[in-house]
Amino acid sequence: MRHTVTLLTRVQCHLCDDARAALDALATEIEFDLEVLDVDADPDRQDRFGDRVPVVLLDGREHGYWRVETERLRASLLR
Repeated sequence: MRHTVTLLTRVQCHLCDDARAALDALATEIEFDLEVLDVDADPDRQDRFGDRVPVVLLDGREHGYWRVETERLRASLLR
């Protein structure tokens, strides 16, 4: 099964930039689909996740926020 990782970001967010870099690096090791969405582009998404960006979703379920837990995400992707 190929997984989808969704990164919820916002403009001018240095933690979001760091999270994207971590996911790009992980993508060189493990194949997954990466979707990047602006949390502020959708009011429902902003209400739900806006205070915790960046947020990482794995196959639509919240996996973490503020930082990419690379080892944990790697293990989840390899399951």
